[in-house]
Amino acid sequence: MNNKLNVAGSKQVLDTMKYEIARELGVTLGPDTTSRANGTVGGEMTKRLVNLGLQSMNAKNY
Repeated sequence: MNNKLNVAGSKQVLDTMKYEIARELGVTLGPDTTSRANGTVGGEMTKRLVNLGLQSMNAKNY
């Protein structure tokens, strides 16, 4: 699996998104955070990124 980010600045955008979602969910990210809480944040990020991709595809009439 390749986890390399190919778009310049995408790491900052994803980090910002991660912390915004964590704040919305009331999760404090850090070494003492449970894997379940971290997973909740990651799952919500994935859901939102998929929705953004679908919206983009629909806008381009794929």
